[in-house]
Amino acid sequence: MAQRAGNADLPLHGGRVPKWLCDRMTRLGTLITEAIVHHYGRDEFLSRLAHPFWFQSFGAVMGMDWHSSGITTSVIGALKRGLTPLSSELGIHVCGGRGQHSRKTPGELVSIGDRIGFDGARLAEASRLVAKVDSAAVQDGFDLYLHGFIVTDDAKWVVVQQGMNGDRRQARRYHWLSEGLQSFVDSPHAAIEGRGQGQIINLADRRAARSRAGQLDLLNALGPDGLVREVAAIESRGVAPTGPAQPLLPHLVMPTHHDVRESDVNMRRLHGNLAAAADRGPKDFEELLLVPGVGARTVKALAMVAEVVHGTPCRFSDPARFSLAHGGKDRHPFPVPLRVYDETINVMKSAVQKGRLGREEELAALRRLDEQSRRMERYVTGPDLKEIVAGEFRDSPGFGGRSVFGWEREQGEGEDGAGAVARGRSRS
Repeated sequence: MAQRAGNADLPLHGGRVPKWLCDRMTRLGTLITEAIVHHYGRDEFLSRLAHPFWFQSFGAVMGMDWHSSGITTSVIGALKRGLTPLSSELGIHVCGGRGQHSRKTPGELVSIGDRIGFDGARLAEASRLVAKVDSAAVQDGFDLYLHGFIVTDDAKWVVVQQGMNGDRRQARRYHWLSEGLQSFVDSPHAAIEGRGQGQIINLADRRAARSRAGQLDLLNALGPDGLVREVAAIESRGVAPTGPAQPLLPHLVMPTHHDVRESDVNMRRLHGNLAAAADRGPKDFEELLLVPGVGARTVKALAMVAEVVHGTPCRFSDPARFSLAHGGKDRHPFPVPLRVYDETINVMKSAVQKGRLGREEELAALRRLDEQSRRMERYVTGPDLKEIVAGEFRDSPGFGGRSVFGWEREQGEGEDGAGAVARGRSRS
């Protein structure tokens, strides 16, 4: 039985993803998807999407703002652009999106069902019910504006949808998974992300079954006008409803600060990633390391990409760590190193293409990189986060560093690394 797994804060951020990042997110997101499906199958990919911590880490490793609501829109968009041309090969179809695209979801599902052979009309009804539950049955102050429906050829699906509360500048993301789903109004969520805003009405919870039945009985007995009069009478007497408190669920807290701080990162795991890159890189990526000034840094990014492909759920409790692979579009934790990003895409593309042909050596090298990270994090140490970020800013021009503010300049033009960080903060 699918049910809630947790919640988290998602600060609302405006703006658009620039094309230079959007295109790269599409390519890398597609390659990561292909690698997961190759190793673990389509069902596992759906399970990953239904896990809010993994989903946030997935967006962060692709260079999006590591903590913001924008990850949801950009990841769904990247997957739709990248996986649609491969739908006949992978058997994965991405429908919906933000705004008007969300309203096209039922029609897309019917069309795909007619083409593939599953009951698209039934899934279209599921799409409508999912949206209705999170917009009406769960009254938590967030208005839905994004609905992504990912379905496979065998009609298994995951829904990722998001609502916003403009007054609080916060968003809440809801995850649904079809596996084990028995009822749309009996604790159906795989997870809900978003900090609690006090008491909410959640009529989709299994504990609300008696409430749902009681409301229908009252409506039939009193009629709408009588029900309103009864509620007014209760409020005038100052009687508050009582009942068992809802148990606390684990939640991922996405802070409002934009910069990545050491408190946001599991440094033990980060040092394991970096140490594994130094240890496995010369052994497994010898050709890559011949590329002047890029290779060794790219292996560090690959260590985090490999973890997104192979990591278990507990590995994603600190999504901020994955932003250290390719930075962020707003220069947090540092500008996106495009040369590194492109090299990561090239390595992943080569590994996936050879894996399709049965040549597993490069995919196996990525898996060893992930395994080594876990072994080494038990005992390695390394620099603190400020030192790591300062080094990235120092090297950013050489790595093709770019953000929404433009290309990074070489130091010595009247600005040091600290000044660069301050400039980025002042503009965000």
